[in-house]
Amino acid sequence: MNTVGPDWGAGVIQSSAIAFAVSLLLIIAYIAIRFEYKMGIMAVVALLHDLIIVVGIYALVGREITPNMVAALLTILGYSLYDTVVVFHRINDNMKESSLKCTFMSMANHSINQVFIRTINTTLTSFVPVFGMLIFGGETLKDFAFAMAVGLIAGSYSSIAVATPLYAMWKTREEKNAKLVKKYGPEVQLFTFASTLPPASKEEAQATVAAGEAADKKTAVAETKAKEAPKTNKRNTHKKRH
Repeated sequence: MNTVGPDWGAGVIQSSAIAFAVSLLLIIAYIAIRFEYKMGIMAVVALLHDLIIVVGIYALVGREITPNMVAALLTILGYSLYDTVVVFHRINDNMKESSLKCTFMSMANHSINQVFIRTINTTLTSFVPVFGMLIFGGETLKDFAFAMAVGLIAGSYSSIAVATPLYAMWKTREEKNAKLVKKYGPEVQLFTFASTLPPASKEEAQATVAAGEAADKKTAVAETKAKEAPKTNKRNTHKKRH
């Protein structure tokens, strides 16, 4: 090939778009197998958010899109996906290990608190060399460093403030989680694991859970009796008539 024309460029763009779409589907499929398909969809939403933020700021400041910027975008997507998966992994573990009852939103909030310091430390550690390239690097490195700096910030908060809240809102719509909202209220409450409590607190927590279960059983029995009462009255009335 001696010349590069519009047809060749259109073909490259089409192939790139197909490859990008396939990669997103594979990400969703893997996370769905490993955790849940809803987590996969929210992880992709966070990736698209980061991509739009970086490209938008690049366009806003008038920088030219170069191969270095594209390389930075791919690196950013990896960072963002990793941060999101870390949060989702913590949520998945908490769903299995939690011994206290609360709303799903409260549990997700607790999961974010558990990994928040780790996310900040990872971002700051990665930002130090990027900041050095941005200040002291050449023009080629500055393109890469600028995109990386924006992407690191966007990726850090998207995993905490975009992917996780959207996933928690989606999960709250499920029937079992919606019942917990009716029981405990919509406010995000302090969430504590029984495994992290001292022995006395563990006993209190277990007693609280047992009392809650007993109250639920009493409520269920009362509702059942209330439903059966009209039927019993009808039967008694029918017998009196005969």
